[in-house]
Amino acid sequence: MPIINSTLHPTVKIWHPELVNIYGSTIGENTKIASFVEIGDSKIGRNCKIEAFAFIPPGSIIEDNVFIGPNTALTNDRYPSAKPKAWSQEPVTIKRGASVSANCVICPGVVIGENALVGAGSVVSRDVLPCQVIHGEKAKFQRVLIEE
Repeated sequence: MPIINSTLHPTVKIWHPELVNIYGSTIGENTKIASFVEIGDSKIGRNCKIEAFAFIPPGSIIEDNVFIGPNTALTNDRYPSAKPKAWSQEPVTIKRGASVSANCVICPGVVIGENALVGAGSVVSRDVLPCQVIHGEKAKFQRVLIEE
């Protein structure tokens, strides 16, 4: 897995560089990245910690001192499809000092506020206020999908 077209501060620690996929990104000083992480066309701040199997898609902004737990996925496509379609990216922003626990999904366009805490296994579909602690989400019927 490559690290290409990216700017990594010399103090960035990637535990197994051969086991990450990083492209078109900027990563700040003292950030630590575990194995099997994908970061694409994103900006990662200083002193962050990104755990194994995290997925950070294009457009994401991770500010300084942020923790991203293992198996956490940020998303940037509200209506994903394998069919060709018009697409507008809706990036996620995680503000300074926030922590996102293990196995979370952060939905497109969400902003997680400064020093907020997202509990393990959460699906975050709305913005999180600064210093707010949130957790959980139950899936519920929304609508019938009509194919075009």
